Amino acid sequence: MAKYKNYNYSQSVLIPVSLSEQIAPGTLEFAIHVLVEDRMDMSRFDAQFKNDETGCKAYNPKALLKIVLLAYSRGIVHSRKIEWECKKNVTFMALSCWQEPDHSTIAAFVSNLKDEIKPLFRDVLLVCEEMKLLGGTEFALDGCKLPSNASKRWSGTFSQLQEKKKKIERRVAYILEEQIEVDRRQGKDSEEETRRAQHIEKLKKQAKRIEKFLHNNEPNPGKQYKEVRSNVTDNESAMMTTTHGAIQGYNGQALVDAKHQVIVAGEAFGWGQDHYHLEPVVEGAQENMQAIGKGDDYFN
Repeated sequence: MAKYKNYNYSQSVLIPVSLSEQIAPGTLEFAIHVLVEDRMDMSRFDAQFKNDETGCKAYNPKALLKIVLLAYSRGIVHSRKIEWECKKNVTFMALSCWQEPDHSTIAAFVSNLKDEIKPLFRDVLLVCEEMKLLGGTEFALDGCKLPSNASKRWSGTFSQLQEKKKKIERRVAYILEEQIEVDRRQGKDSEEETRRAQHIEKLKKQAKRIEKFLHNNEPNPGKQYKEVRSNVTDNESAMMTTTHGAIQGYNGQALVDAKHQVIVAGEAFGWGQDHYHLEPVVEGAQENMQAIGKGDDYFN
């Protein structure tokens, strides 16, 4: 009987890889590469990503945008996970030219995209129009409710938040009184004192956070001019009811051109009721079409 050597396939194996061949025509990563390199106006990032005189050389914003778009297309939204993909995934390596931006660089870049996303989106729409992918006769509007990075615990009307602040302050006073009484009866315990002090400091910070929010913001009147709950962490988000229960988040809406299902407008709203979103989404689509030279006749 032949004997076979038992290989440990868990060990690393060096395999030659041509990064350029990982971006094959017909794939999404190829489309992202061509759009970013040839069709998107990235000059708006020049001032932010140019430091030739001091510090380390900045990452190319084209490479950062490519890896972010590819990551989002695969449902990867966390900057640490995107960093990991740039180190382990050959497709990400190819798009980033084998650069490995860390999660803080990626997160900072994404936060700076807020003001630049519309011009970049319109650059893509212009390409779609040149390729005759837009029809302009039939559209579909749909949305989904997505949780934000904000806790429901920090939501409430201004009166509810004020009461929450008072409750925290009463809790602080109670713990202080309890500590004094325990020290009187049993003597001081340094470990217990430290634990109580840390807890008290945490509660004080929470109360101060609410106080600062109430001072710097106004009550949210809502669509019906009746105060709705604000959120201390993310006041643009809202409490929404979904099939999986209530969430603190956003209602994402997208308007799609029926010819090839190209999204012509998209927005995230801090309001759960869908019927309020039709008008602003259509207006956003009109603005996008005018920006690429289509004009009002696109919706006629």
